[in-house]
Amino acid sequence: MTASRPVADTLPVTRLAWLDLLGPILRAALWGLAGFGAGALVTAVAFGGSPFGERSIAVGFVAGTLGWVLGGGAWEAWVRPWFGGSSSWDEGVGTARYLRFATDHKVIGIQYLWAAGLAFLLAGLIALAVRLELLTPAVDVFGTAQNYTSFVGVHGALMIFAVAVVAIVGGFGNYFVPLLVGAEDMTFPSLNGLSWWFVVPGIVAILASPLLGGFQTGWTGYAPLAADSPPGQTLYYLGILSLGLSSLLTAINVIATTVYLRAPGLTWGRLPMFSWSMLFTAVLSLMWLPVVTVAMFLGLLDRLVPTNFFGATGLPLLWQDLFWLFGHPEVYIIMLGAWGIWLEVIPVFARKTLFGYRWALLGFLGITFLSSAVWAHHMFATVGEVRLIPFMTTTELISIPTGFMYLVAIGTLWQGRIRLRTPMLLVLFSMLNFLVGGATGIFLADVPSDLQLTDTFFVVGHFHYTIVGGMIFAWLAGLHYWFPKFSGRMYSERWGRIGAWWLLISFNLTFLPMFVSGIEGMNRRVASYLPYLGDLNVITSIGGFLFGIGFVIPLVNLAWSWRFGPRAAADPWAGRTLEWRTSSPPPRENFHPEPVVTSDFYGYGTVEPEPPLFGRPKEPKPAEGGRP
Repeated sequence: MTASRPVADTLPVTRLAWLDLLGPILRAALWGLAGFGAGALVTAVAFGGSPFGERSIAVGFVAGTLGWVLGGGAWEAWVRPWFGGSSSWDEGVGTARYLRFATDHKVIGIQYLWAAGLAFLLAGLIALAVRLELLTPAVDVFGTAQNYTSFVGVHGALMIFAVAVVAIVGGFGNYFVPLLVGAEDMTFPSLNGLSWWFVVPGIVAILASPLLGGFQTGWTGYAPLAADSPPGQTLYYLGILSLGLSSLLTAINVIATTVYLRAPGLTWGRLPMFSWSMLFTAVLSLMWLPVVTVAMFLGLLDRLVPTNFFGATGLPLLWQDLFWLFGHPEVYIIMLGAWGIWLEVIPVFARKTLFGYRWALLGFLGITFLSSAVWAHHMFATVGEVRLIPFMTTTELISIPTGFMYLVAIGTLWQGRIRLRTPMLLVLFSMLNFLVGGATGIFLADVPSDLQLTDTFFVVGHFHYTIVGGMIFAWLAGLHYWFPKFSGRMYSERWGRIGAWWLLISFNLTFLPMFVSGIEGMNRRVASYLPYLGDLNVITSIGGFLFGIGFVIPLVNLAWSWRFGPRAAADPWAGRTLEWRTSSPPPRENFHPEPVVTSDFYGYGTVEPEPPLFGRPKEPKPAEGGRP
């Protein structure tokens, strides 16, 4: 019998293991706190006032973010080598990789997915508190209407800026764009590693805003109300600026990688649909994120200097123009990735050639162009008549290229050998939900009906069918579809289907009644309402609680399967795109040897495709004189 080791001997090993795992992220947090404190104190001393004043908090946030980034490993891995020093940074292995500065696009993609998942959880809990408040007409959960408005704003800002973009573009985009184009990594790996470290400060700033009184403007930051909001408004600006910078850095990498690092034989006419969707998303981000960044910066100056760009005696409507110049393309920044997931999953589970590849590209192109010309439909209640008809027209026109996504999806499904696995179910549910969002959007695109429905729960229902029903269901489809590639394991298909159906039913129970309550006069962002709207709000709240519970199913299923699920084959779905032509999870260099694409990715036809889509690189031809 072997004697067991003394407990005292095992403790240092355990502590060292935890230190190795959490050391970099704890150091980043400490450096961030130190930077915040130093920046706030120096500002207070230099300009007078409290270390907790808005100027001190703004400077402290910048210094704290810099400390957070450098403490997480950017100093050793990136900055020091710039000045001739050696890079001593160890990116780690296993779980430790995800808690420190990394340059592997796959690790960064998982970091983004973790951040998006945590932000989604927190924003979802706030949403449940909102539905608990709206169970009764009285304000009895948040205490005051101002608190209610602040938390509604936090929920919206997190969902739009820290979940919707981060989940698909940051998570799936980082992980799969290089794999889908046959590249070893992103074009700028260090810049890519830096991008994620701006996400966490952005989320923290938005979450911390209620500690400074919150912000009364909602997630749209409307002026001139912003000028009279509590100091939490400053954290709103800083949080959005930080998240926007992360998205810009990711967009640069997506474009450069797609353009310059495609594998031999991967022509533009063979590029996978998800790669196209990420490319157009990145283009939209580069076009319009700088606009909202300028708006946030000017709004910040209004509070800190103070200037008067958007105040009551300034140009408050300019804020709406700048915000929605980004805000409506933002909807398509979110949904383009979701459509890319549709068109990747459907051919695989329908075992049928993708119908209308070029029609899908025309749809992407049309949406990218028209989404930049519809922003004023968010302002029908405030703009003059000269702008009503043109923007109503462009808003109606954008339904045409959006319809191309359905044309391609339904054409591929038609007479296919459909396998209703969890990813396919979730894509079909995403299509159904987004169809409802699009149909109800017609009423908001039409000026007379929009003027009656604006700022009611009809808009809330439409928006959630579009973003949550369309994008979140597609995100879940992507998580299940690519889960074997992330983890090397398979999830429980039974629980995957149960979770998909639960979410579909509870989602519609939550948001379908909002159209009725909106027509009946239920205003958005208002904590109390007249008693005759009580029954509709009770139904919506019950649905909301069930919808929130429903996310526990995929969370537990995927978390359990990541550790204990059966081993997955390299290509469990018999897909044809390049990510399935390497091991699961992929090695550091993704492919060995470099892939050479020899055929279309979507030509399933009526028979099973030949598995290999690429071969070894050709031997170099001998030069003149017979020497290689």
